[in-house]
Amino acid sequence: MKHWAHNGFKALTSAWVLALLATAGWSQSITWLGTLPYGDWSWAYGVSADGAVVVGVAENAAGWTRAFRWTASGGMQDLDTLGGRDSAARGVSADGSVVVGTDLDYYDYNDYYARAFRWTVDGGTQNLGALGGGESAAYGVSADGTVVVGEARNAAGEYRAFRWTASGGMQDLGTLGVGWSAAYGVSADGAVVVGWAQNATWQRRAFRWTASGGMQDLGTLPGGNHSVAQGVSADGSVVVGWAYNAAWQERAFRWTVDGGMQNLGTLGGNRSAAYGVSADGSVVVGWAQNAAEQGCAFRWTASGGMEDLNLTYASLLTNGSVLWEARAISPDGRYIVGYGYNAATRGYEAFLLDTGFPLRGDVNRNGCVDDADLLAVLFAFGGQGYRNEDLNWDGTIDDADLLQVLFNFGSGC
Repeated sequence: MKHWAHNGFKALTSAWVLALLATAGWSQSITWLGTLPYGDWSWAYGVSADGAVVVGVAENAAGWTRAFRWTASGGMQDLDTLGGRDSAARGVSADGSVVVGTDLDYYDYNDYYARAFRWTVDGGTQNLGALGGGESAAYGVSADGTVVVGEARNAAGEYRAFRWTASGGMQDLGTLGVGWSAAYGVSADGAVVVGWAQNATWQRRAFRWTASGGMQDLGTLPGGNHSVAQGVSADGSVVVGWAYNAAWQERAFRWTVDGGMQNLGTLGGNRSAAYGVSADGSVVVGWAQNAAEQGCAFRWTASGGMEDLNLTYASLLTNGSVLWEARAISPDGRYIVGYGYNAATRGYEAFLLDTGFPLRGDVNRNGCVDDADLLAVLFAFGGQGYRNEDLNWDGTIDDADLLQVLFNFGSGC
């Protein structure tokens, strides 16, 4: 098997695939996504696995907020509402075909009715219901778009974290003792849910939920009382969010099954929060204050620590533009979305940052698409589960993943 794969496919790439490289180019870029027609601002909250689809919220010409789905070819699409005035998109499936979020129907400026929705390219917008109390909001979705998480009000008027599926409907995930809870993130396969819940002493605590283990309290940073989980890795083993330290300052954290909660620090200021994490849990993005107490989008890795994206990618930014907050990252860690200030348009806009790494087809993340990447896909061929060999992030390692390596063979080498 190894001999055939190495020699046969190397010959194939020499004769055919390398001819495609003349058209292949890799570069870093920042794309400001603009706004809906005649609107003033936009924020991005989610990105598809290949960076081709971004979702979020933007103002329309009437001054109302609307959920949007953006593509490079089609621009910013208004996903409308369920009949209400405002809506917001908070999560997107790996292939970009499923969007989840919240619709708001205002009775007046002090009273509104919120409803979680699931939108699909083919089926439009679906109301996901509630837990007996009428209201709900969706914040996260699994890689294949079949599991949605968020919060919903029950008959007692308490908001509870939920996990929704088409077959099972909306499931109340409970609390850590009393009161309320909310779910913000879900693993790629939908099996692990993270968020916050109140404990027996009414403290807000980050939780990690599984069907077999129920809701697990992830604790806080030393001396702190509250924590919130915002995102989770593909397999559910790494959780990110924010927690108070002993000085009641928000700090971004990264929690692992083996190591517990790690304080990721700041950019020189007092506060930070983590919102997104790559599939393997190695790259974290969010918001942090710098020494001047200005808010900046950050990226954290174990080797590089916390870096200000405005400094790392300064060459891509128009003078005066600022990346304020990073809200989500693609599974491979290449694409980052959030919002900031676009000096060219003098507007507050959603952004899509293409970091250029890893290259498409670079399974082992070494900057070169070569035999090692090809063999990695071949040896894992037919396997299930979301991991690096699953390059298109559909849960199965198959021809589509193999072709992605072949089409990009030789890039970066």
